[in-house]
Amino acid sequence: MSQNTKELKTLLHERIENIDDEELLQTVKTILDHKSQSVAEPQLTEYQVKRIEKAKRSISKGETLTNEQADELVDRWLNG
Repeated sequence: MSQNTKELKTLLHERIENIDDEELLQTVKTILDHKSQSVAEPQLTEYQVKRIEKAKRSISKGETLTNEQADELVDRWLNG
């Protein structure tokens, strides 16, 4: 953490301590809650984890498609 970051945190902490406006504090809390949720690791279902593991095994075996092959496959699915 840089010195500038530490100073900014200290400044914000001091300013927040002096705020009595509940609506403003709630807004700050909402922003911080949103930020912490956006960096949290996504929660995957057991099915999703298994599908990811299967995909990784396929990749390690060389079972992949080029972009062109994938585009052709999607075109066939969409166009019947």
